[in-house]
Formats: sequence, structure tokens, C-alpha cells
Amino acid sequence: MSAILETSELPAVFDGVKLAAVAAVLYVIVRCLNLKSPTAPPELIYQDSALARFLLKSCPLLTKEYIPPLIWGKSGHIQTALYGKMGRVRSPHPYGLRKYLTMPDGATATFDLFEPRSEHCIGEDVTMVICPGIANHSEKQYIRTFVDYAQKNGYRCAVLNHLGALPNIELTSPRMFTYGCTWEFGAMVNYIKKTYPQTQLVVVGFSLGGNIVCKYLGESQANQERVLCCVSVCQGYSAMRVQETFMQWDHCRRFYNFLMADNMKKIILSHR
Repeated sequence: MSAILETSELPAVFDGVKLAAVAAVLYVIVRCLNLKSPTAPPELIYQDSALARFLLKSCPLLTKEYIPPLIWGKSGHIQTALYGKMGRVRSPHPYGLRKYLTMPDGATATFDLFEPRSEHCIGEDVTMVICPGIANHSEKQYIRTFVDYAQKNGYRCAVLNHLGALPNIELTSPRMFTYGCTWEFGAMVNYIKKTYPQTQLVVVGFSLGGNIVCKYLGESQANQERVLCCVSVCQGYSAMRVQETFMQWDHCRRFYNFLMADNMKKIILSHR
């Protein structure tokens, strides 16, 4: 009789375990996808000036509420993984000409040059000199997308390939790119200035590239000649403080530290 009573209780206990498991999975999904995070317009911090007012008037998107894609759009982790590995559904493939520059120490710097595909809206010659993020180059998806859009709007684009980042370009000196070296970027900018004496420059840096372009412009006043503006995208300002942040487990920061370190190791070992 007792055995019958015990077996009759098992289905109820089993259903409770299943419900708890489903609830736990749903909780993890909601937390990972950030589904409860409210949407809001970006927070703008700027000094009131004629340029700032012009930018706000010209770019109304800056003050609009961000509406992310459904389900996965609120998760920065998933957005980073999907776009970093897959890119867009139809990622553009702009065609450029690769240039090679020999540095004083024997290193071979390379950059890709993309000509505009339409006339610029103000009818002038404007070149974007672009510095990608850490260990990146002109063949990355986000750079291709950016260059394609810029070409369609009348901009010439010069994209630096970080020294050692391209797998098919061998190092010709015992060094690769670093976090603060502006030599290769400066050589690319000087080439553009000499080759296109009438062009004006828009300086663009992504992530690590933001550090390099800002450092380059601050190193010498001569580096600012013919520069209309500088745009730094997702720049990190203090490498030491960033390193402390990346050692934390909160928001999976340490996982990104592992991924970036592993990528750097692969680049170093590929040139050993």
C-alpha cells in the first residue's frame, strides 16, 4: 500500500521539477537578452557651440529613441557575436587598391584606398582616413559597411591595415602594431596629402583606432592641417583602467578579455 502511495506522488514531484527548470531557463533568457531593459534616446554630453547645434540639427537620429530588433536586439553580447562573425545579411564588398609604404625601420605599412562612387554633396574633394579597431583591417565587416556607405556619399576612403593584422602580409621588421604607435597612420595620412593636394580630411577611428587618431592629431599641430574634423567611435580612454575592468566577471567582461588576448596570441604566433 505504501509503495502505491509513493509512486502516485512521483508525477507531481516530476512536474514541479520541470516547471522549475522551465522557469530557470526563462529567467536566464530574459537576463541574457536584457528584455526588461527600457529603451531610451542616447545621452548626449556636449558643449553648446555652433558646431554642436549644427550636428544636432543635421543628425536628428542622435536625439531619437533607439528601437532595437525584437528578441535579441537589447543584448549587446548577441549583437557583438552576430555582427562580428556573420556581418549583415548582404554585407557589401567595396573594391579598393592596396598601397604599400616602407617605414624608416624597414616595416611595411599597408592601407586600402577606395575612390568615391558619386559626387560629394558640397562638390568638394573629401577623404576619410580611417583607423580600425584592435587587430583589425580593411577586410572586416564593419569597415566594409562603413566604407561602402561613405563611397556612396562621395567620400574617398583610406583604411589602415594594422601592422601584422592581415594574414597574407608578412612582417618585414621585428614589430607589429601597438596600442599607441601612430607611425603607420601618419604615413598613410602623409601619402594622401601628397597624392591629393586639394583634398580635405575627415579623421575616423574605431575603438583602439580612436586612441591612435586622437593621439596623432595631438602630437603635432602640423598633423591637424587640412583636417575638417575627427570622429572617435567607441574609444577607450585609459588602458590601465580598462584592463582592471576586463578582469571583472560582471557582464562577462573577463570573457571578452580572454577572446581579445587569444586573438592577439594568434596574430603573434602567425608571425613567429
